[in-house]
Amino acid sequence: MTQTVLDVENLKIHFHLRGSGLSRLLGKEGGVVKAVDDITIELQRGEVLGLVGESGSGKTTLGRAVLGLVPTTSGSIEYTSSDSGEAVDISKLKGKALRKQRTELQMVFQDPNAALNPSMTIETQVGHPLVVHGRAKGEELKRKVADVLERVGLSPAEQFMSKYPSDLSGGQKQRAVIARAIILEPEVLVADEPVSMLDMSVRAKILQLMLNLKNDLGLTYIYITHDLATAKFFCDRVAIMYLGKIVEIGPTAEIFAHPRHPYTQALLKAIPDVDPTKLVPRDLPRGEIPDAARPPRGCSFHPRCPLAKAECGWEPRDLKSLVEEHWTRVPVDEFEHESMVVGGLVELNTDAGSVKVQPTKGGTVDEIWAMFTRIKEENPNEPLWTGVTRMEKVADGVEFDFAEPAEIFLHPAGESEVACVRY
Repeated sequence: MTQTVLDVENLKIHFHLRGSGLSRLLGKEGGVVKAVDDITIELQRGEVLGLVGESGSGKTTLGRAVLGLVPTTSGSIEYTSSDSGEAVDISKLKGKALRKQRTELQMVFQDPNAALNPSMTIETQVGHPLVVHGRAKGEELKRKVADVLERVGLSPAEQFMSKYPSDLSGGQKQRAVIARAIILEPEVLVADEPVSMLDMSVRAKILQLMLNLKNDLGLTYIYITHDLATAKFFCDRVAIMYLGKIVEIGPTAEIFAHPRHPYTQALLKAIPDVDPTKLVPRDLPRGEIPDAARPPRGCSFHPRCPLAKAECGWEPRDLKSLVEEHWTRVPVDEFEHESMVVGGLVELNTDAGSVKVQPTKGGTVDEIWAMFTRIKEENPNEPLWTGVTRMEKVADGVEFDFAEPAEIFLHPAGESEVACVRY
């Protein structure tokens, strides 16, 4: 039977932006970045859970919150110890109580060069957690350091204990970082892209080492990565994150065999193929990941999604992006005329459900209507038009109404759960 070691419930982590000096004088808020936005997830004892997503998706923030390194806005992170069987909310711990909990949860950082102090020997750094928590000293400390170095493959340990980080290769440094993380015999390890800074020839060896440690020590992993290829090799379950939310979660085999969310499908298509005869797929998501301080309405992925529907959350900002994309294809004189007619499209910088585009001086409503009609005729299959419920010419401009977005949350689909209106 499985046992839950970590239970994350409705976790939110928001960072407030200060804004400019003038905006603060005027009392205006600087905005909020929702790094983690209402995530609920369970981690079973002995499991390897992968958090996968692009940079800015919130996976590292979630991993650091599990260790109490990031303050939470709301929600809970309950850790259940195998020794006492008691559940402790890590998000509520501070001071000595939090430091005590660090013996059970440790982290392997992405860059071993930054994780190790260049002025301390490997023996001192690896044994430091034992000293901090009063677990060992003297000969016992030295013996435990030697044992853990042997366990991670730095053998014979005597040759490495007196060395400094600059004397080691990248793979050896990461082995030392892993040794420092497991010397307290924790139950949970948060591995934040532990192989991304290493050579390709070393990555598989480090991942195999981590699997061996999992089996030998009964470890539970949260594996943070942007690389689905290593997640397939290493993880039991995979959670796909996008702009602070989990959009798909399920067993690794199910995610790779039957990806359901369009973002998951896009990530899988982005995995390089070693066959030189195969062409790179041309249907990757358009555009870039949106601004986390101003996330899209409805589903955050809808502006880049080729399968988006009316209820996905279309808004005036999407219409502005469509106009700007249109301007990249027209002659310069046509761009200059149209941009003069509509100005900077400032009125479209909103996520409201309706908007009116008015002409600037020298422009007419008919010219605006003609421009949007031409844009629609260029690509009538553009997903945005499914979300425009009304496009009407009125006396002083052109009005647009957008469909109400559906509530997006995880739905069961096969063995996975998917946050998509198609399920």
